[in-house]
Amino acid sequence: MKTDPKDCLYCQNNEALNNLMIEIAHLSVSRVFLFKEQTYRGRCLVAYDEHVNDLFELSAEKRDAFMDDVTRVTRAMDKVFHPEKINYGAYSDKLSHLHFHLAPKYVDGPDYGSVFQMNPGKVYLSNQEYEEMIKAINENL
Repeated sequence: MKTDPKDCLYCQNNEALNNLMIEIAHLSVSRVFLFKEQTYRGRCLVAYDEHVNDLFELSAEKRDAFMDDVTRVTRAMDKVFHPEKINYGAYSDKLSHLHFHLAPKYVDGPDYGSVFQMNPGKVYLSNQEYEEMIKAINENL
């Protein structure tokens, strides 16, 4: 099912998006967000600038640029949060806008060794804590 850009969370920059995430940077062909729900400390999302459904729809040049952006974010996440592993999720069943969920996983942390939960709704931070995380990520992008 392909989402119409008029109904797309990322294209519309609406309240639903702002309730879930904080935009922290714009890279070469994507936008970077910090999830407000922080069960997986440092969890981010990278969304492609344009409304496309899948990687195969991109030219090789644009695909490589997008993957470079994703890699740039994961490197920053690794430097700031030192996870054991970063899980990548590219789910678009209900929202067909190319994006990657980047969920850091920590030994003895939530769901280590299994799939991360989309939105556990358990861990929220203070505004100051979000600001500190965003600053640290941006300094390492």
